[in-house]
Amino acid sequence: MAHRIRRDDEVVVIGGKDRGKTGKVLRVDPKKNKVFVEGLNIVKRHQRPRPGVNEAGGVIEKEGPIHLSNVALLDPKDHKPTRTGIIVENGRRLRVARRSGEKV
Repeated sequence: MAHRIRRDDEVVVIGGKDRGKTGKVLRVDPKKNKVFVEGLNIVKRHQRPRPGVNEAGGVIEKEGPIHLSNVALLDPKDHKPTRTGIIVENGRRLRVARRSGEKV
């Protein structure tokens, strides 16, 4: 479901080691049903120095993927988890929060 969560949405993690934490979606991988949330699911990567690209080596920390089923959109009105619905307004499909009916 590509329309449910998009980049720059505020989401809350509802399952896994970061349950209860909120953050902004950095990017979405629709083919794998994964999202990358700012500051959540931090993984360590051992990286070799690459002088040509000017990248330093060492252990770097970055956001790992979280499955879409483990995140829920935050309602813009009361900042609680909600599902999304679709309404058609002036020929355009708009996402709305099911909890409050507010446009997302």
